[in-house]
Parts: sequence; C-alpha cells; structure tokens
Amino acid sequence: MKKLFFCLITLFMAAQTTHAQTYALLPKPTHLEAQKGTYTLPATPTIAVQSADPEVRRIAQVLADQMAKATGSTPAITGGKSSKGILFADAKGKKLGPEGYTLTVSPKQIIISAEQPQGFFYGVQSLMQLMPAAIFSSTKVSGVAWTVPACTIDDTPRYGYRGSMLDAGRYFYPVAFIKKYIDLLARHKMNTFHWHLTEDQGWHIEIKKYPKLTEVSSVRKKSMAGHYKDHAYDNKPHGGFYTQDEVRDVVKYAQERFVTIIPEIEMPGHSVAVLAAYPELGSNPDKILEVSTNWGVHDDVLFPREETFTFLENVLTEVMALFPSQYIHIGGDECPKTQWKQSRFCQALMKEKGLKDEHELQSYFIQRIDKFVTSKGRRIIGWDEILEGGLSPNATVMSWRGISGGIAAARQNHDVIMSPTTYCYLDYYQADPKTQPVTIGGFLPIEKVYSFNPSVTDSLTAEQSKHVLGVQGNVWSEYLPTTHSVEYMAYPRLIALAETGWTPQDARNFDDFSKRLEIHKKRLDYLNVNYFGAPINNTFQYVWPKETAKK
Repeated sequence: MKKLFFCLITLFMAAQTTHAQTYALLPKPTHLEAQKGTYTLPATPTIAVQSADPEVRRIAQVLADQMAKATGSTPAITGGKSSKGILFADAKGKKLGPEGYTLTVSPKQIIISAEQPQGFFYGVQSLMQLMPAAIFSSTKVSGVAWTVPACTIDDTPRYGYRGSMLDAGRYFYPVAFIKKYIDLLARHKMNTFHWHLTEDQGWHIEIKKYPKLTEVSSVRKKSMAGHYKDHAYDNKPHGGFYTQDEVRDVVKYAQERFVTIIPEIEMPGHSVAVLAAYPELGSNPDKILEVSTNWGVHDDVLFPREETFTFLENVLTEVMALFPSQYIHIGGDECPKTQWKQSRFCQALMKEKGLKDEHELQSYFIQRIDKFVTSKGRRIIGWDEILEGGLSPNATVMSWRGISGGIAAARQNHDVIMSPTTYCYLDYYQADPKTQPVTIGGFLPIEKVYSFNPSVTDSLTAEQSKHVLGVQGNVWSEYLPTTHSVEYMAYPRLIALAETGWTPQDARNFDDFSKRLEIHKKRLDYLNVNYFGAPINNTFQYVWPKETAKK
C-alpha cells in the first residue's frame, strides 16, 4: 500500500511539473484549463481577423511578423471567420474589460477573443508564451516543432496599474534601450512606464523655452564610483538628453504596445541640475552651482517664488504636450527644508499664507503645481512625502517609504500606487553582496518581491481599497551605469511584480512561479535580456573604470 501511495504521489508531482512546463505563462492567467492534444502550425499559417478595428488588425500583423521571423513562414492575414488557423474574434458584450481576453487552443484552431485591442494584444502575448521559446527569436530557427498545447484561458488583470520606473536622470540611457525596456514591460502585461527624467545629477529632456537645461544641466563632470563612502569618482563627463522628437517617437512606440508613459519632473528637491543653469530659482541668484556629481539628498532646492512657478508651469506645458498620459509625476520626495528655514522670504511667505511649518510650505508648493496641472485636464502623482503638510486635492500618492503612506492616502480617498522599498526597489542586492556588482545596499531576493500583496485589505475598508490602483517596481540608477546592469537588476524580479499586479492573490504560489520562470528564461535568452543568472552574464562583475581616482 505504501508503495502504491508513493507511486501516486510521484505521478501527481510529475504531472504538476509537466503542467508548469507546458503552460509556463508569466504572469499566470486568471483561469487556465488544460485540454487534450496540441495545435500544430501549418506550413502556411493564416490569421483571420473578425474585428473591423484597424488596431486589432495591426496587432495581428505584429504576431504574423514575429512568426515569420522565427519560423520562416509568413502567415496570411484575412478578414472574417475561419474554421482553422488563428482567429481574432470579437467578444463585444462579454464584459472582459479593456485588458481582458480569452484564448482557446484546440488541435484544429486557435481563437483569441477580446473586447478591446489591448485585450487582443495580451492574448497574443500569452499565445506566444505557449509556443516554443524560439518564437521570440529575431531570426529563423530550424528544427523546432511549432506546436501549441491545447487549453482554454480566461484572463483579466487584478490591477489596472502595473508599472515600472526607470531612473534615466542619474544615468542617461539611449533611446534604443528605452524601447527595449518598454517591450519587456509589454511582454509581461505591464502597462505603465514611469520615466524619471530629471535629477540633481542631470536634466535629460529637451525644453525649448529653457535651452540651458540641455546646454548646462544635462551633463555632469564625473560620477561616483564604488560605494558612497568611498568618495571615489570616474573622472568622466556623463550626460545626454532626449530631444522632443525622440520623446514623441518613444511615446508612439509605447502606445503601440499599450504602455502609458508617465514622465517625472522632480520638484522642489532633487533639482541641483536646474539650479546649475538657473540659480535664481533657488536660495541665492548669485550662488554658483554645478550639476551634482554626488548621489544622495542635497540642501539646494527650488524656492516657492513666482518666478519658480512660472518656470515650472512653462516646463510642464511642454512636457504635457509631449506626453498624453493622464498622470504627470512631480516627485516631491526628499526635499530638505534647511534653506527654507533660513530664508527670510520663505518665512515671510509662510506667515502670509498662514502656514505653520516648512512641511506645509512644501504642501503649498505642490498644491500650486497641482492646480496648474489640473487646469490642463491632467492629474499629478507624487512620492508619499506630498502627504506631509496636507495632500493636494487631486493628487495620487506613490507609496515608497513602506505602505503606510498609501494607507493614509487611501483613507483620505486619494488614489494610491504601492511601491514600497521593502518589495519594489529593484536596485537592492538580490544575492550575497560579495558575489554581486556594487549597488546601493539593501537585500531583496526574488521570493521577497513575489511575496508582496499590495491590497492591504486588513487596513482599509472595501471602499478605501478601491483607491489602491496597483503596483510599481522601481529601478534607481545610482549604481547602474550601463544598460547591461539595468537588465541584470530588473530581471527577473520585475516579472515577479508583473505577476503580483496581474494574477489573483489566491492563485499565486512562489514554487509554481519558479518552475514557470525557469522555462521563461529560455524566452529571455532569445530576447537577449541580461537577467540575473543569464548565460550571457556568467562572468558578469561590473568593475569601475581603471581611471577611478580618489577625490
């Protein structure tokens, strides 16, 4: 009897492993039911598009183009219904929502159904993950059995906001990499790219009204090398900026992949680069500043003068013309109040406005910006410091210093995006620091990332919980000087957060995720992603340049 029992257990475990390997979808669908058999791609595949929406046909063309690259056989795209091949079927009235889809694979046919183009796009991502990993190749792969396991999938996301922030303020990354980063988000059904564009160490977006932002503020003389405590520098100028034409191109590229780009323009802190070009916006118009070469928090901040608000409104007007997103991120974090406390102007302004302290002065600053952005039909997002001194009426809070800021904001009926350091800061170490490239510190292995539950239902009422819009993973770049190093820190941890944002909480299991991830890594290899543990970085150990010198 014991032998029989152990045999059954062994067979059950083997079946579970096979299931994970056959249906290694990331993020895990809301509901997947395995069926018998497989669908084999014919020598001349067809994709029939039932929808009259040209966007749906474009998505079908994207699938056809990728199939042609990998298989060497170009699918024909037709209209109407089809009893075989791949069918894009309308699902109007089925209440799948804008991002939901169904995917049915039988030995005879594949059907993707959705109400909106975005749903079809996500259905295509799942279909490609059901195919052999070689489907992600940019060139023809021979000797592959192009089959798809039979199944039925009903899939809708847990949260409407599923995003990642990339800090392109401290290190400037080329447009080609920004597009690749967006591609990877889309492939994992993430729908928001938070583009951090300005910092103390660099202003990296063209503003035509203020040319010195690119002439002066976009380049620093050198960068820190090694840990902050080492006070070592590489003695190499670093900088660059995205032209407005490049920004428009990236925004369009993201839209085609159903990724919304939220720009971030930091204020009132993290603005030394601005003050290097326009010192009159700070504590003293005669103070000479340079674009910062040190990481960390700086006392030099923007002052709440009318000239400053005029500057910021002009900047944001150009930014909003480039980015059609509902949200504009205005930072608001880590703003020291030292200079404000010492300033007769600031103290007089506080008295005039009836503000009891410098935190309320920052709130006044943010509320001025909030009012302007709202007048343009947009909304602001700020880091959770914008709660201090009173929250702006229309602000959404990005909770990073734990989840308490998010809870407080939701209790005030403000929308919240959960992004706490303890689960979502992907610049932290992911393994023993002795074996890893130098980074900012902390320790955040993938299992900890995966364990995050953004809902905090035990702290909020059902109505308040509706204000938790979703989750975001942040990639800060103080110690990520190359695109190679960004991918190394972001992946695969960002995939764990993608599943956190998409998959129902009760359907998530780390062991199951790990099995699917091992299969998924083959796809990342074809996509040339330098993820943690990837074959292309077995000897990866970032070494700071030889010319590194002590200050």
